[in-house]
Amino acid sequence: MKKIFPLLFIAILIMSACGRPSTSSSEGSEDTYTIRIAHLVPEEQSSHVAAVTFKEKLEKESDGRIKVELYPNGQLYGSDREAIEAVQLGNIEMTIPAVAPLASFNEKFLVFDLPFLFNSNEAAYKALDGELGQELMADLEKNDLKGLVFGENGFRHMSNNKGPIESPEDVKGLKFRTLENPLHTDTFKAFGANASPFAFGELYTALQQGTYDAMECPVSLYYTNKFYEVQDYLSLTGHVYAATALIMNNDFYNELPEDLKKIVNEASEEYRDEQRGLAQKQDVEFLNKLKENGMQVNELTKEQRDAFREAASSVYDQYVPKIGEDLVNKALEANNEY
Repeated sequence: MKKIFPLLFIAILIMSACGRPSTSSSEGSEDTYTIRIAHLVPEEQSSHVAAVTFKEKLEKESDGRIKVELYPNGQLYGSDREAIEAVQLGNIEMTIPAVAPLASFNEKFLVFDLPFLFNSNEAAYKALDGELGQELMADLEKNDLKGLVFGENGFRHMSNNKGPIESPEDVKGLKFRTLENPLHTDTFKAFGANASPFAFGELYTALQQGTYDAMECPVSLYYTNKFYEVQDYLSLTGHVYAATALIMNNDFYNELPEDLKKIVNEASEEYRDEQRGLAQKQDVEFLNKLKENGMQVNELTKEQRDAFREAASSVYDQYVPKIGEDLVNKALEANNEY
């Protein structure tokens, strides 16, 4: 019996060990990690198309140690804010929100919603990928978020059901849906609109039911979300350049082994480049399709855009002190070369 008990004890230990999840080796090579990515846009929009490539690269380059699950089209969360909160809390690992709702978590991100901040896509890239963007992404760690790269939704334009928008006078009194961001809402109030934020995932129905008269978003989202069915007039105001961001839960990122962090970082940069290229192609393609589907499209002259700039000057007076003049100047300086 004295010999049997030690043998039984050893057998129990072996069986217990076999029932545990696999533990990390010194490089963490035995662990697997699941990344759930939830976002709002449909499957054909550039953010999701590039996310599919991102998924494939992570799974291939990690030899299956990373598994990626994609949840597009607002399947899990009806707004960017909810998705960001879910990532912050660790309920999911990643999201690809518009940058504007990030300002509710980190006020510095308000800088990107200042109207008429960037003159071109290239100027925006210079600011987002340079010192300014890196500084803000690093600051997100205070919010339990890991900012990886900035993507693109493109310049935002206004639409409504009353008529072409050519001046702030045409916006006055319109029930206008804005992003979940105070600077964004205050900009449209400065134009004279009856502006309020509303969840993107429920916007089509709200427009259909007349809860809102007007909205604004990039060309790609007008087409992929079929807003041309509930909005008659599209005015190419280009009032804000809309970035997106690839955001991960900070604790999850920090727990990844170094070799997997490197794969995530490299795949993120490839995602950014592919997605921006797709976004610019889709802007041209989808604008033509919006016209084919009956939207009446008008462009603004320089003088008309300047009238909107003037109307928005109060927003700069209100928000630049809050954001920080240094951040705003860094953004504006990106226009110097473009």
